[in-house]
Amino acid sequence: MQMKTLLAGSALLALLAGCAGTGGGQTSGGDSGMTSAAQQTRTYVGTLPCRSCDGIQLTVDLQGSEDATNPQTRTFELEADYQNHPQNPPAETYSGNWEVINGMQNNPQATVYELTPSGDGQVYYFEKVNPSTLELIDPQLRSFENGERLRLTLQQ
Repeated sequence: MQMKTLLAGSALLALLAGCAGTGGGQTSGGDSGMTSAAQQTRTYVGTLPCRSCDGIQLTVDLQGSEDATNPQTRTFELEADYQNHPQNPPAETYSGNWEVINGMQNNPQATVYELTPSGDGQVYYFEKVNPSTLELIDPQLRSFENGERLRLTLQQ
């Protein structure tokens, strides 16, 4: 529970550290027959700021495609690992489903991924900056001013 509070606190710290600004595909066929492209997992990695550690190493595995007709085929696993934290907490892992949201407050053409964990955990929102970059955004679908530090990149 304390680690969830730290992760939520880190996200809140990022929110408070900068005012919201403006925001900036992997796709495959529908899920009938489940092509191998639809089953392929895309892994994004980045380090988020942390007040009491060197950073939070975030790994997000997305499975499924944006245009899946059955949203239950879009799943994710998110792992948050605190780097050099004084309390040396274990990594936190969440899994669930992700949805596609079209548009942000200041960018109606933006694509946003909403990651909703099964059970406990906060909902995460990522803008798809380009096919190889996701950026953490706030629940009101706004970018943080320090967005460059909140980016995850696709691992090849």
